[in-house]
Amino acid sequence: MNERLENIKKKYEELTIELTKPEVLSDFNKLKKLSKEQKDLEEIVLKYDEYKKCEQDIKEAKELINDPEMHDFVVEELANKEEELPKLEKELELLLLPKDPNDEKDIIMEIRGAAGGDEANIFAGDLFRMYSKYAEKQGWNIEVLHEVPGEAGGYAQVECIIKGDSVYSKLKYESGAHRVQRVPETESGGRVHTSTATVVVMPEVDLQDIEIKESDLKIDVYHSSGAGGQSVNTSNSAVRITHIPTGTVVTCQIERSQLKNKEKAMQMLATKLHDEAESKYNSEVGAERKSKVGTGDRSEKIRTYNYPQNRVTDHRINFSIMELDKVMEGDLEPVIEALITEDQRLKLEGN
Repeated sequence: MNERLENIKKKYEELTIELTKPEVLSDFNKLKKLSKEQKDLEEIVLKYDEYKKCEQDIKEAKELINDPEMHDFVVEELANKEEELPKLEKELELLLLPKDPNDEKDIIMEIRGAAGGDEANIFAGDLFRMYSKYAEKQGWNIEVLHEVPGEAGGYAQVECIIKGDSVYSKLKYESGAHRVQRVPETESGGRVHTSTATVVVMPEVDLQDIEIKESDLKIDVYHSSGAGGQSVNTSNSAVRITHIPTGTVVTCQIERSQLKNKEKAMQMLATKLHDEAESKYNSEVGAERKSKVGTGDRSEKIRTYNYPQNRVTDHRINFSIMELDKVMEGDLEPVIEALITEDQRLKLEGN
């Protein structure tokens, strides 16, 4: 590990020198590329420097331990540093794990009411609100691309884009079936019902990274509609694009401009086509990890929200937290951190 870390430090120092050269400073694309390379290495280098300093402190403390005047201080210092060193080593091991190339990307999220009729749609709306509040706490921006309101509230379907710092790294674990257990607003008898909503999280794809032939598209335009079916505007600005070879359909109606709606719909289509191709490839070559912590099977029940017990349980890692009320207000971090920790553990074990 030390040899690898020394090579990373050397590369970081070389990049630091490169970034001061006039020919680099005058070339925006090269400057951007090298700056990103350096930034990607920076956290590892800083942690490695901290690790080496801790090693040096231990060495110096051992040399002074027989000094009568310094003994008590040195013993305490040595104990602290020897406790700190393995922690730093563990942190370095985690930093050296292979990075998911999608981690820094923005995402497109799709939430649908599934089993449970009106209550499933209401729950889909609750999940959308939960993710919206979590995004707000993270300083991310969320924008609805398409929505189909449920008759009794919530959504039969809602699609949004979430933009910000490393969104996919946090929300990639959310794809799957989410189950709710509670007395529905639509239930007069006070009985606890079980309903489900599905969540799909897709890393946003650059349109230039996927080829979409114009001849493969069927594009329809129509009046945008709001909740209750009322017309949002009188022009044919909403856009529906069907990818004929795959049957994939995307819709966008949030903008007043047909052109802008088409641009966003094309972005959604590219992301969905790429995601479908990735899922198919993983299925064919059996590349899905043994763990179910990652992007997993979307039909799999990943989490239960039990309202009577105020409990959230993530079934993939057998993790429960008795703070459902806080989670639904966007305090998702304890659940997400538990998933990240388990994912890292499995990677360290080679799974």
